Amino acid sequence: MSVIYILLPLALVLVILALWAFIHAVKTGQFDDLSTPAYRLLIDDEVREAKDKQEGDNQN
Repeated sequence: MSVIYILLPLALVLVILALWAFIHAVKTGQFDDLSTPAYRLLIDDEVREAKDKQEGDNQN
């Protein structure tokens, strides 16, 4: 029975830390764009580099 006196406050502290981490992530914009990182894996690096270079040349 005495274990409950240790585990219950420890569980509450962990829940509070997890809630704080989630709120902090939401406030800093971690969940703003969820689809782009998934598609970024599918884009070829050479195509992206050529496109970036072409855009850079157009700006000059």
